[in-house]
Formats: sequence, structure tokens, C-alpha cells
Amino acid sequence: MNNLRKSNIKKLPKNEFDVLILGGGINGAVSAAALAAKGVKVALIDKGDFAGFTSSNSSNLAWGGIKYLESYEYALVNKLCKSRNHLMRSYPSTVKEIRFLTSIQKGFRFPPFFIYMGTLLYWAMGRFFTKLPSYLSAKKIKSLEQVIDTNNVNGGFEYSDCYLYDNDARFVFNFIRSSMSYGCIAANYVESLGAQKVGDVWLTKARDTISGEEMEIRSKCIINACGPFVDPVNNVVGEQTEHHHVFSKGIHLIVDKITDSNKVLTFFADDGRLFFVIPMGTKTCIGTTDTQVESPHAKVTEADRQFVLDNVNKLLDLEKPITKEDVISERCGVRPLAIKGKNGKADWVQLSRKHAIDTNHTSRYMSIFGGKLTDCINVGNEVANIVKDFGINLPYASKKWYGEPDNSIKEEFLHRAELMDFDSLTPASSSEPLTQRFWRRYGRNAINMLESIRENPHKGELLIKNSEYLTVELEHAAQREMVTKLDDFLRRRSKISLVLTQQEILSDPGLLEACRILFGDEAQAKLDEYKEYVAHNQS
Repeated sequence: MNNLRKSNIKKLPKNEFDVLILGGGINGAVSAAALAAKGVKVALIDKGDFAGFTSSNSSNLAWGGIKYLESYEYALVNKLCKSRNHLMRSYPSTVKEIRFLTSIQKGFRFPPFFIYMGTLLYWAMGRFFTKLPSYLSAKKIKSLEQVIDTNNVNGGFEYSDCYLYDNDARFVFNFIRSSMSYGCIAANYVESLGAQKVGDVWLTKARDTISGEEMEIRSKCIINACGPFVDPVNNVVGEQTEHHHVFSKGIHLIVDKITDSNKVLTFFADDGRLFFVIPMGTKTCIGTTDTQVESPHAKVTEADRQFVLDNVNKLLDLEKPITKEDVISERCGVRPLAIKGKNGKADWVQLSRKHAIDTNHTSRYMSIFGGKLTDCINVGNEVANIVKDFGINLPYASKKWYGEPDNSIKEEFLHRAELMDFDSLTPASSSEPLTQRFWRRYGRNAINMLESIRENPHKGELLIKNSEYLTVELEHAAQREMVTKLDDFLRRRSKISLVLTQQEILSDPGLLEACRILFGDEAQAKLDEYKEYVAHNQS
């Protein structure tokens, strides 16, 4: 069924592109979206799935970096707050304000009121864009949130930041989808084998990791947006850079919903770092760790898991402790942190997520280091300006490349949805009305999906129990979202494998039919492949 991917792979060696982007995480995705919308001839490849690594393992928070106030990085906080506000204005259905309820334990390095004053500074640096912070006594915290154990709490506060309502991988993929709508030739599971400059053209050897077929991609410029793998890709190509990456591992555990308050509960864990209890629809996401690691190929260890469980059980007043058996799924990723110098050492506590872009104007090659979701629009604009400086023409340089469709399109969708009483189809397991969810996930494409359900009501039914995803969404994914493996859909185009256990998914009678929609004649083979993948990860 993956005709879009097959078609794009055929086009990769047949054209000469202005820009080839390596990597389909958030940095590569916004680079592709910005450049394609501005009329640049763009190709993008990723050796795995889009958003398949760091960009699908975040805390789902798009925040202004309040923790960087402690290390006096006021310019960074100011920039991130400005970026956060711009993101909220541009994606009001996706990037939403949420209250952070923070408890400060007795004996903490700063008194609660002192940190509260910091939240007022943060609010001011955020241009008063969010709700006013409020100071809270331990008694007030308990009255607002019964689940918090306040026996050792000295006080606290509430302040606002924002989070991604759906999930990070979906947010990233929508930039990829947008770039393809503007003509970008993107393909997942295509690996770069190295590149060399011949005259004015880069020749990149690449391999389709599914079929094994090799090809050569011609481009005037290369953007290395490989996230944690920027350095090894540069080593293969022979590009020298000022910055390099070090890695911090972060994990999250997802459990059944702990509280109905719809606030992010924020604490300082035993090691002094921030610890979150984050709403995730009908579930709760808890974490994170912050551990320096040597390799980007990180896994959840027993010590990681126990650290999160110990802290959540210590900080919350639960009827019974959360155990390993309560964990529905786990997220584990590395944060690639940019440092200067090949053997550069960083103050690990103070190292921030700010991005850096190193450029070689002679070879027309750039490498993107670090970064975070909050700053993604800035990255896209910065990349477009650098490509222009490389001498590549941007025919539509002023074209806006980000944001939700305008209100007239949204109003048309909402009107049609109301006429067919679309929200009455909302599954009982859903955490929000269908109208809101469809608009956020699919934008203007949601209108055509409504028509499909009107013509065939069967398409408005669930295939996988408790998944929140209708048959029409599977069909849309099969046609337009380059789902190559079952995990691409379950983990990244959707969040099914985050909110359902592997046993629930594999035992669902609708799973094979879902595979038939996604993969046609390859349905059983793709299902077997997924079962092997699950068995391997559990071993």
C-alpha cells in the first residue's frame, strides 16, 4: 500500500535537488517544511522512520526553559519564551497552555518563595502571555491536588507553560507531511552511506533499508539534521565542525491516569533535577531521568525504572504504590546537547538545549546540533536564511511555512462536523471530542475524512479497541503518511502503543484488519515483523 514511499524513492536518483536533508527528526522536518514552502527543490531521507529517535521520546512539553534561570541564561530564556509564545499562537489546537503545580520539599536548596519570585520573572520574560503565577502553601497544594503528599512540603506555586496535546512524533510528522505537500521528496528507511563533492554537486550514496536497493542522490547542498548521529555522519563525509554532541538519557513511564486535575505536577527528584507527572489523555506520563551516556543507543535500565518509581511513590500520596506491573509503556531517548570543541567538557547541570548550526559555505554543507521542540520555528527560518546565503534561490522567500490552516478552513470543517453530528461518534475511550482531535491531527485533510465517513459510516468505527483511532484514520495513514512498518503507525503516527500494553494490542482482533488497510497483501508479513520486533525488545 505504501505507494507514496515507492514513488518518492524512484524520484530520488532521477533529480538534482537544491538541498538534501539527512534526518527526519524535528530539525530536519522544519528545515524541509520551510525550504519546500519557499520554493526550494528539497529531498529528505531518514535511515529509520520520521521522528523515530529523540523526537518521539520527549516530555511532550514545549516550554520556555524556566530551569535555565538558575544558571543565569537570561538571553536563552527570553528567546525560548518568545519562541514558545509564537508556537502557541501558530498551533493553538496542538500547543496549549497548561498549569505546572510545583511542590518544594523541606530542606531544598532554595526556599519556595524565592523560587516563586523566579516564576514572576519568568512570566514577565514571557511577555505576560500566560496566566499569572500564584504562591501556594502546603495546605493549599493539598486542597488543589489531593494526590500530592505534602507531609514534607514547605510550600510551592503554580505557573504556566505549554505542552503538546497529542504527541511529539505526530507534531514532527506534520512538518514532513507539509513539506511533501510543497514538493519535497521525502522517504523513510533510506540510509545515507556517505557523500562526496564533485564540482558543484554533492553525490550522496544511499540505500533503501527495506529492499536493499542502492542509489545516488545529487544535490547542491547538504543539511545534516541527524540528531544524535550528526557527528558520525560528518566523520564519514569528512566535514569538520566547531560543535559536537554529548548525550543525556531521559526516560518516562506511562501508567493509568493518576489524577484528573489536568495539571503538570512538578517536583525536584532525589538527585535535584526536575521530575514531572504529566497528563496524557486517559494516561499519565511520569519522569524523567537525566543521565549522561556515551552512546545515543540508550535503553531503559532497571535502575532508571526504579528511580522513576521510587520518586513518584515518594512524592505522591497514592492508595497503593505504582510498581513495574502498572507500567503500560516506556519512553527512552537521548538529548543531543551541543558543546564547543571536539573534546569539549560541559558543566552537566548547566548544559542547555540551545541549538547551534555549523556551516561550511565553501562546500555548502551545514550541521544542526542540539535544539528542542520549543525553538523549531526559529530553526526552520535560520536554515532557510543559510541556504539563501549558500547561493540557492528561494523563489517564495517570504512564504509563511508553519501554523494551522486559517479560520475559514477551520470554520468550514466545524460546520460540516456539526451538520453530521460528528462528535456523537467519539469512542468511549477517547479523552476529547472527535472534532477537536481531527482538526488538530489532520487540519484541512479532516474535511475529506468527514466526507469519507458520510459516504461510508463503517469508516467512523474503531478497529482497535480503546485506541481512539477510527478506520478512516488508518486509511488516511496508508495513503498519505508513509507507514512502512506497523510500529510507524502504532508508535509515531498515532500513540496507540504508548497508551495500550503490547498484550492488548497483539490480542486485539482488529489488528490484522488494520494491517490490511495499511499494508494490503503484505498485512500478515508486517504483523509478523511487528511481533518479532516486540519479542526482541522484551527480551
